[in-house]
Amino acid sequence: MNVVILQPSYIPWRGFFHQVHKADLFVFYDDVQYDKRGWRNRNRIKTAAGPLWLTIPVLARGAQIEHTPINEIRVCWDEAWNQAHWKSIQHAYGKAPFFKQYAGLLEEKYGTHPEYLADFTTDLTVLLARTLGIAHTRFLRSSELEGVSGAKTERLISILQKVGATHYISGPSARDYIEEDLFRAAGITLEYMAYNYPEYEQLYPPFEAQVSVLDLLFMTGPNALQAIL
Repeated sequence: MNVVILQPSYIPWRGFFHQVHKADLFVFYDDVQYDKRGWRNRNRIKTAAGPLWLTIPVLARGAQIEHTPINEIRVCWDEAWNQAHWKSIQHAYGKAPFFKQYAGLLEEKYGTHPEYLADFTTDLTVLLARTLGIAHTRFLRSSELEGVSGAKTERLISILQKVGATHYISGPSARDYIEEDLFRAAGITLEYMAYNYPEYEQLYPPFEAQVSVLDLLFMTGPNALQAIL
């Protein structure tokens, strides 16, 4: 069984969904330490003025956040960030060929009021995966598993053994720290992703690859998955 383990991210880029597609089971790694400068609560969309960061505000600050698991991070509702994000998406992509086709689904999701960041980002990721046409992949959160032990590679192996994985698909940057001998000892094969995607027409040239999958979805519609695979 092919398994991917990745931290939940906010409206991820297309490489994330490529891994989702390759997995029989996708595990949201949501009980590890939150990284405040990562992709857990932010991503970029493409606008006429260039890439724009959309950031979900969270309650934890400073040293507190460095020791908080992702699934315990609470969303800050001092301002209606969800409405602001949706307005920014509308403004950026209102003229995109397939915006109207998918706007209703996203508008409904941005109308919710989640308490926890991971609840919102995982639900939105699953919604986007199904919208892209990825129907076969099952989803699980690592916080739902009992008896997981170890740290770093050992913890990954523990999760993989719990779910019955035979093959693990990792991002390419993990080559720097994954202990491959532990995978061999566990009898689990290991594959690294290679991200090499074609360009597609965007509203505001030049082409920008490092943006949320929303850009691809709104511009290519039903063909978005083919632009990923």
